[in-house]
Amino acid sequence: MLASAASPLLLGQAVDAGLAAGFGPQLWVWCGWMLVAAATIVVSGYFSHTFDVESWLRATFALTELVGDKATRAGHAVTRKLPTGEVVAAVANDALRVGDVFAMSGRFVGGVVAYAAATGVLLSQDLRLGLVVALGIPVVAAALALLVKPLQARQQASREATGRLTSLGADTVSGLRILRGIGGEDVFTARYAAQSQEVRRRGVRVAVVQSVLDGLQVLLPGLLVALVLWIGARAVVTGDLTPGELVTFYGYAAFLSWPVQMATQMLQMTTNALVSARKLLGVLQVTEATPQAAAPAAAPPAGSDLVDRASGLVLRPGRVVGLVCADPDVSAALATRLGRIDDDVEAPHHVTLGGVRLADLDKAALRERVVVAEATPHLFSGVLADTLDARGRAARDDLLAALLTADAQDVLDSVPGGLDGEIPEKGRSLSGGQRQRVALARALLTDAEILVLVEPTSAVDAHTEARIAERVAAARHGRTTLVVTASPLVLDHVDDVALLSDDGHVVATATHADLLTRTDAVAAAYRAVVGRSLDDPVAAGRPEASADTADTLEGAAR
Repeated sequence: MLASAASPLLLGQAVDAGLAAGFGPQLWVWCGWMLVAAATIVVSGYFSHTFDVESWLRATFALTELVGDKATRAGHAVTRKLPTGEVVAAVANDALRVGDVFAMSGRFVGGVVAYAAATGVLLSQDLRLGLVVALGIPVVAAALALLVKPLQARQQASREATGRLTSLGADTVSGLRILRGIGGEDVFTARYAAQSQEVRRRGVRVAVVQSVLDGLQVLLPGLLVALVLWIGARAVVTGDLTPGELVTFYGYAAFLSWPVQMATQMLQMTTNALVSARKLLGVLQVTEATPQAAAPAAAPPAGSDLVDRASGLVLRPGRVVGLVCADPDVSAALATRLGRIDDDVEAPHHVTLGGVRLADLDKAALRERVVVAEATPHLFSGVLADTLDARGRAARDDLLAALLTADAQDVLDSVPGGLDGEIPEKGRSLSGGQRQRVALARALLTDAEILVLVEPTSAVDAHTEARIAERVAAARHGRTTLVVTASPLVLDHVDDVALLSDDGHVVATATHADLLTRTDAVAAAYRAVVGRSLDDPVAAGRPEASADTADTLEGAAR
């Protein structure tokens, strides 16, 4: 920018030297300095562009990583406070706008320095004309700045409308199957169309102000240049100014509009960035569902008991335990509490590992030791092998063994390319049972010290369930495992069964066979929970299952 600012002065000196002495040494000296300035502009411009782009990339991706990391650590606490569209827009739009400030900052500082240097030169050559140029440029900038505030307000409104549209689109896509089932897709399509038109209207309002601002950025500096030429030409006629100095003033009147445009751009970018920064802070300031302890306690030794004090459940090391409750929501809530998923809802002070509260342990170490696989499987897009190997340390044979344990070999045939094939977002190409079995294989591959499985076989048929139950029990033999289920096919393979009351307290701990044969009230309550499955011949595994099932289906058809 300093080399650019020197160019009008060097050109004016060259003009005066040429008019005074023709093509003499003086002219060539000034031409030589102009060549040096041009070379400086070219070389420094290369490094300036590289620096600007690198600054933009570093800032943008650093903010993107911050938001992604926060969303990962905060869990569903983010969506409780903010709509999904706000989080998506924070990465897709807001991080880019904040990055623009970092990209522009070098040019802006250079423009300020060049403006100061050029003003000093002008005032030294002609005070009156120098003041016209030096003060006229800030007046032009101030006039342009008047449009920035209304532009900011309209951009904010447009930003919020776009966020609502993104949220509506995400919600519609995620619930499309349900909407089709109840015939509601037309209603949501109409809502999306109406919000799209609102985004368009607000975008047009932004464009109106932006176009006026862009036009004035050309008009006002042009008027200033015309004024400088008129005053400078009269000064040349009266002899107060040399032709070369007039060329210098004209050059600076044109050049200084460049730093002004930079300042205007910087003001606009900063304004946009402040709006976006508030949105980013809205995500980053969300209180995590499970915050990291300020001073984590020492990790208990491997093989420690996992105890839920609220319910009385004790998971002894090396035991495979089934958890049964008449209300599946109660047992599922207890299971997720064991993994410290949400401090507010699940009261982590009631759960201890080796006598230490889960909330006092290092969260990363806890996630390594205790894994909870929830009832609803969540699969991400990508290579099947990467989806299965969440911790990135399993060998190919381990992947195949886990798929065998989860009875999910058919998934290899469903996905073109097998383990190296791609699965779409949420595993949409797989059936519900396949998604559940892939999620089970993924949980097994974590090789966690304590594994909690919530209804891992709810979406499969009885024969598949029996195979999975036997294989999982064998694979987890000697390692602490809790399986939330009411299926006798699964419970028949666990070491112990813990029966929960409806208020979430353990009322009995025994083997599945013992609870089936006992005659007390607790055993009767247990049989009432699993009795529906026991009455199903297929689930009970009786030989007459096929014939009974055929008779039942025939009766239902009649």
